[in-house]
Amino acid sequence: MGCVFGRAIAAGSGSGDLEREVRRKDEETEVEVEVNGVGGGVEHSDAENPGKKAQVPRNVVKHVEGEQVAAGWPAWLAAVAGEAINGLVPRRADTFEKLDKIGQGTYSNVYKAKDTLTGKVVALKKVRFDNLEPESVKFMAREIQILRRLDHPNVVKLQGLVTSRMSCSLYLVFEYMEHDLAGLASSPTIKFTEPQVKCYMLQLLSGLEHCHSRNVLHRDIKGSNLLLDNEGMLKIADFGLASFFDPNHKHPMTSRVVTLWYRAPELLLGATDYGVGIDLWSAGCILAELLAGKPIMPGRTEVEQLHKIFKLCGSPSDEYWKKSKLPHASIFKPQQSYKRCITDTFKDFPASSLPLIETLLSIDPTDRQTATAALRTDFFTTMPHACEPSSLPKYPPTKEMDAKRRDEEVRRFVVNLAKTKYSFMLGHILHLVPFTFISILINCFSTSTSLETSFI
Repeated sequence: MGCVFGRAIAAGSGSGDLEREVRRKDEETEVEVEVNGVGGGVEHSDAENPGKKAQVPRNVVKHVEGEQVAAGWPAWLAAVAGEAINGLVPRRADTFEKLDKIGQGTYSNVYKAKDTLTGKVVALKKVRFDNLEPESVKFMAREIQILRRLDHPNVVKLQGLVTSRMSCSLYLVFEYMEHDLAGLASSPTIKFTEPQVKCYMLQLLSGLEHCHSRNVLHRDIKGSNLLLDNEGMLKIADFGLASFFDPNHKHPMTSRVVTLWYRAPELLLGATDYGVGIDLWSAGCILAELLAGKPIMPGRTEVEQLHKIFKLCGSPSDEYWKKSKLPHASIFKPQQSYKRCITDTFKDFPASSLPLIETLLSIDPTDRQTATAALRTDFFTTMPHACEPSSLPKYPPTKEMDAKRRDEEVRRFVVNLAKTKYSFMLGHILHLVPFTFISILINCFSTSTSLETSFI
């Protein structure tokens, strides 16, 4: 499980500021799970109707809280996130052995670890809290509740929670996944075939179909949040920005979600009333990216991102502007009209993929339909069909954090080489050798003692 849980991502593709903003906005605008009430009772969420609340007598809540503390949960967690951990048994931290740090973010770190009780390799997501503030703990409680609601082969499964009464941290235990899609896609040696793309998209849309059927919006679909194991199974991960939704009981939600390159236009225009369309837009970006071999709309700012969207997908119609009544419409409405050009831009894509991309990248979110509808399109019934996950190649480790580490090693190599007697070679290397292969030279040059010495 790679740095899919991390937020330390380059500008344009996401940042830790996004999660901080989401936490603040969620506290201001969203109907949250209430576990601390006032008066004679406490409200808790209805499992089947997330928009509804049910009243629980305070004495019952205190009794449950006491049982949870007796079972080993720290009091600070039971007091604020009692509903989220109800029925779970805490694992002890000393029953896991950390092997490597594989992800880092604003509020969490991810480790590869060994479960000493089972011998299995797992991923531990360590969540840090802001001085145990109830709102910060409540934010994590929602992620736990969402993960517990989901049960699908293409959605990451929460295997347990690890905590201690003395620590202010919480670990979420997941199965370990060897790759993430962003890491594979960024590798210069990997080019996905059409059956492979269909296989990945089939799994992504199947996972989204399950999430949406369980009234969950992921709100951050991107390559680094799509994990892959060595058997070719894809699982949607990192539900840190996810939220419950109920089409029949709508409530305002923050528009500050989804990493910029995969953010739907209505979010960029300030929408607070949205649904499954935001996840489907992100899926459309992923599909086009896998076929193109690179991100299709890598904007650096929100304004540039909207401009790229309008240039590719066309300007919104006057009817859309009128009915949507989006907060930022007057600010970001394009001064010139753009014609939709998806088919022309991606004319080299498989013909069966274009109608699906057209649908998923519709400006009007209602036109994106559903994940179920996407799974029934010609893209998945036209030859060549999706390959079986087990037939996918066995790739070397290429998680996003691994890729960043590799790029940093290359950067340091080039900088250090420029400072040595070998600097005359730098121009020839950069001219003749693709930059992404320079890492191979690192090992070659490291055999030279004099070169190693000069780097020190």
